[in-house]
Amino acid sequence: MEIQSSIFETLFDKAETFGKTTYELSKLKALETTTVVATSVVARISVILMISMFLLVFNIGVALYLGELLGKFYYGFFIVAAFYLIAGIILHFFLHKWIEKPLSNLIITQALK
Repeated sequence: MEIQSSIFETLFDKAETFGKTTYELSKLKALETTTVVATSVVARISVILMISMFLLVFNIGVALYLGELLGKFYYGFFIVAAFYLIAGIILHFFLHKWIEKPLSNLIITQALK
């Protein structure tokens, strides 16, 4: 009887060790996935921020230039604003899926690595 109980205790100890190891491995994989996704997002946000700053300053320059050509500075800002309104409407109605699907796929592929 003692031999069978020691075999079951050994088996139970090995199963417990296996369970703990599997749990630790799952935690480390989740941490790795989170780290990869977070660093990718931070890198992309920093690039987007720099491009946005460039576009902001560039658009102010274009608006001032157009305003100078038209005689009133605010005309240039109205023209630039109208351009972005039209571009936003086009993006919303026609290109929404082109932006949403690749972004979703990027996040999913980063999470599954």
